[in-house]
Amino acid sequence: MGDSVLAYPKELKYVKSHEYVKVEGDTAVVGITAFAADQLGDVTFVELPSVGTKLGLHDKFGVIESVKSVSDLFSPVSGEVVAINDELTSQPELVNLDCYGKGWMIKVKMADTKELDQTMSSEDYKGIIG
Repeated sequence: MGDSVLAYPKELKYVKSHEYVKVEGDTAVVGITAFAADQLGDVTFVELPSVGTKLGLHDKFGVIESVKSVSDLFSPVSGEVVAINDELTSQPELVNLDCYGKGWMIKVKMADTKELDQTMSSEDYKGIIG
């Protein structure tokens, strides 16, 4: 899959560690970007935190394993995990198939929405991976 095919929706926010944030009120839906999913190859396992876990900005929140490598996942916002995507336990390939939709990982009730000021737009993110 070439870079031209990879999508970076403009309504999302991005961080250098290749996670995205979809803002829904005071909740952040977090997952990995199409670039990260493409680089990892076929995802075989996703380890996520428990609901109720408190995360600081850029804290490790889990691990993603693929046929190529194992990578840590980092939270682009601080707050409390209010939901996890249980479907990834049995279907980790959802990360590859639909990273911005069914492949989301965690939902975090944000402690400070001003942290979003430190995220990047899709254009800025494309600039760092280009």
